Parts: sequence; structure tokens; C-alpha cells
Amino acid sequence: MSETPPPPQSQPHPGRTEPMDPQPRDEMRGYEGRGLLEDRRALITGGDSGIGRAVAVAYAKEGADVVFNYLSEDAEAEHTVSLVQEQGRNAVGVRGDLADEDFCGHLVRRAVEELGGIDILVEHAATQAPVDDFTDLSTEQLRRTFDVNVMGVFWTIREALEHIPDGGSIIITGSINGLRGNKSLIDYAASKSAVMNLTLSLSQVLRERGIRVNCVAPGPVWTPLIPSTLGEKGAEGFGKQSPMGRAADPDEIAPSYVFFAADRLSSFYSGEVLAPTGGEIQGS
Repeated sequence: MSETPPPPQSQPHPGRTEPMDPQPRDEMRGYEGRGLLEDRRALITGGDSGIGRAVAVAYAKEGADVVFNYLSEDAEAEHTVSLVQEQGRNAVGVRGDLADEDFCGHLVRRAVEELGGIDILVEHAATQAPVDDFTDLSTEQLRRTFDVNVMGVFWTIREALEHIPDGGSIIITGSINGLRGNKSLIDYAASKSAVMNLTLSLSQVLRERGIRVNCVAPGPVWTPLIPSTLGEKGAEGFGKQSPMGRAADPDEIAPSYVFFAADRLSSFYSGEVLAPTGGEIQGS
């Protein structure tokens, strides 16, 4: 990402890549695959833009076919599909809301229909909305945040487990906010803490099947979620508070998901949290 902090900007949720200034790098253009995921089958939630898009393309470059879900941005999803197909791999985008338990089941079944099974499950989709004061946090917002960020993860994993073979991989997206809280993203931070703890529990539950469960907990990353949820004030200078003085691009985070997906790289890792935070240390 540019060393120049982003200027003020906002757009409707869930956001699009094209209007963003600067443009995030999310197409893995400089990434060279090594066949680490050859013929693997990956299901990614929230794969239409940002980190999810970068992960989908990285997986394709490593030899995997991909099914991903997205909320409503059809053009963004179509672009992700085209990027995966450029690598000679199959890709299918499935539109729907992960706050709907029935849709979570449908998504998994669709992935199995398209791919024949699921070797890698990436639980990435999430929503957030800042509040100025804790008392401004409505029950409606709290439930929406947890339905997408927590319940959707539970429902999707529960449905997918019968289709993931022994030795498969589950990767959950946490957040630095789940490690140290956030005074304006209170419900979001709590939801991320919940799924990060779920990583630890599931790694124990699935140990006998050899299914590795790990978490990537990024710091600030410049994606459409930022201008579409934080508005002009939140987007202005986004990431400059990190020790590196900037936010990450999605392309810088996606290799962490390759690491956890590839047995060749992380066969002895389960119940781990990898935190690409730009140098921020928990509690600092």
C-alpha cells in the first residue's frame, strides 16, 4: 500500500474496490505458486474482495479450485471468479447472507456439488459498525454482528465437517481487535475474540481426525470494508497508527492463509493464531 495515508472517503456497505483511493492490491499479481494446493478444494466465505479475494487467487495459483460466498456485490464476485479462472482453476461465487442458517447449509452443499468435497474451509466473512459510545450499541446491531461473525462460522463449519476429509484444514479470520479490544468496534472485537477461542476449541475436537484448525488475526488492512463501515473520518489516514505507519494490502495477508492450508508448510500447526499486525504487539 502507498505510504501516503488514505484521504477521507466513504461508500455504501458492503463496499466496492473500484472507488477506493488508493486502490488496494488484492489480485496477487506478484505471487508465484508452487503447487502447494494442487487439486485441493477450497470454500471461502467473503471471497469477493479484499483479503478473501486475495486468498482465492493465491489458492488458485497454488492449484486449488474455489467456491466462495459474497453478500451482494455481484461485479466484485465476478471479478474474483475471472481472476481465479486466469490461473486455469474453477471458481464459483454464491450470493447470500451468512446470518441466515439455511443459507450456510446451502453454501456448503453448493460447494460440495461444485467441487466434489471441501479440503480447505476459510471462514473469513465479517461485518462491523462503529459506535461513539457503548450505550449507543443497539441490540439489533449486536445480534447482526454476532449472527454474521460468530453464528455464521458455527453453522458453516458444522455443515461442512461431514464433507471435510481427515487431514483437512479450517482457517478462521480473527482480528487484532479480538486480541486487544477496540473502544469503537466493541461488538466486532467481541465477536472476533469468540471465533479465535473457537479456533482453540475446534483444534482439540478435531485432532483425532487430523483436521488442523488455525486462525489469522490481521491488523489494519485496506479493504472495501473500511470506507463502507468507518466512513470518511475512519478511512482518513487508516492504518497510520500501526508501527509500520500504514495499513496492509490484502496481498500481504493472503500468504498466511496459504501457509495454514498447505500441509507441506504447516503440518504441525493447529490451534495457532498468526497475527500479521504491522509490528503491533498485544498489550502494547
